[in-house]
Order: sequence, then C-alpha cells, then structure tokens
Amino acid sequence: MKKIVVLIFTVFLFVECSTVPITGRKRVNFVSDAQVLPASFAQYKGFLEENKVSTNKEMTNQIKEVGKNISEAVDRFMRANNMTSEADSYKWEFNLIEDKTINAWCMPGGKVVFYTGIMPICANVNGVAAVMGHEVAHAFAKHGQERMSQGQLQQIGGLAVALGTSGKNEKSQQIWNTAFGIGSGLGMLKFSRVHEQEADRLGLVFMLMAGYDGNEAAEVWVRMSKLSNGKSQPEILSTHPSNESRIQDLKNYLPTAKKFATQYNAKGALK
Repeated sequence: MKKIVVLIFTVFLFVECSTVPITGRKRVNFVSDAQVLPASFAQYKGFLEENKVSTNKEMTNQIKEVGKNISEAVDRFMRANNMTSEADSYKWEFNLIEDKTINAWCMPGGKVVFYTGIMPICANVNGVAAVMGHEVAHAFAKHGQERMSQGQLQQIGGLAVALGTSGKNEKSQQIWNTAFGIGSGLGMLKFSRVHEQEADRLGLVFMLMAGYDGNEAAEVWVRMSKLSNGKSQPEILSTHPSNESRIQDLKNYLPTAKKFATQYNAKGALK
C-alpha cells in the first residue's frame, strides 16, 4: 500500500512544468491542445446556437474590431518568439451575446464571448480592450488547460490520502480527508487568483501592443467596484482578487507593461 502512495506522489514530482511567456511563471500543464481545442471549438459553436447573438451592430462591430486588434498583437508576439505552431492553433472568434449578465470569457483556442451586460462597465473602446485583453490572456497563458491539469492532480492527491489512511481508524481517516479537502480547495482558489492577476497583467501588455490606453484597465475595475458598492467576500475565499487589489496592481504594473509592449512591438516588426 505504501508503495502505491509513493508512486502517486512521484507523479506530482515529475509532471512536466512549462513557463508562461512574458510573466515567466512556472505552470504545470500536461493537457495538450489536441485534447482540448476540438472540444472547445465544438462547445463554442453549440453555445452560439443556443444563445441570442446581439443584433446591435455598433457594439458588435466594436467587439470584433477590438478582438481582431488584440489577437493580432498576440499573434505578432507568438510568431516573433518561436511560437509559430501555437499561433497557428488559435481560431480567434469574437461574439456579443444578448444577456444582462456582467461577464465575458474566452475558451481555449481563442473563442471569445462578451455579454451585453458588461458593456456599460467597459464604457468605451479602451474599456472593451481592457476586458478583451484580460480574456484573451487566459487563452494565451493556457489557464484552462492548467486548471484541468490541477484538477487531475487534485484527484490523484485525494486518492493518495485515501490509500495512506486506509489502515487508520474511521475518525482519524475522516480528519485527514477533511483537511485535504479544505487545503486543496483553498489551493485551487489561490491558483484561480494567480490566473486572474496574470491575465490582468498580460491583458494590459496586449491592449497596449494593440494601441489602446492602458490607464483604462484599472478604471474598468473602479466601475465594477462601484457597481458592487465595494462589497465582496474575503479574498482568500474568492476565485478572483478583490477589486481594490487588482486596481492597485494594474496601476503599479502599467509602467512595466508599457516597456514590454514597446519591446515586443519592435521585435515583432523585425520579423
């Protein structure tokens, strides 16, 4: 039994790590694009068939134009940094859905949705670019694939705890399982907050590369904070950073993002 537990934890130690471009963060991701992208594209197609695409031409054109400009900045970065095959795998698409929900998202492979409910929070084209950059960054950094990998590792960890405590009395085993559940759950929340901050920072770089005003990124969250009247649950129990912390982080990171944007645009122009 102990050999099985050791074998399971060996998987944790030797699982492949890679680096997120620009931020340099080490990530664990063993889910390939070939496993994820076909399903992602099919789900996106199904979503569009089941939901009402907005007929507002002005807002729709704005979403598509901003999405095109930012995705081109991402593509330019990838092709200038030896990521051509990865750049070729993205099938960028941008749609506006008629829904009051204040949200936007991007599926692996570059499939983006904005809800009409988030447009007042965006307020202007630079606000749209801030949200678009953030969502595109999730796909660029492969956060979806990373979360899938983390989920699989979490399942392996749960199995290890179950095997490791199988010889203990029932009460002791329950304590260990509860502790693992709480610890791993908060760990996943932490990773989600890391992903959100990383998407904020990468999105800032990409919107600047596309020629938009990076100052508006923080202002989007100022408006979001006003909408919620400053109320939010404790950050440790949230999948997202607090509005206040991400506003400050975006303001602090802006000078660095500007340097990166200038550098990467210049490098891309040389290719």
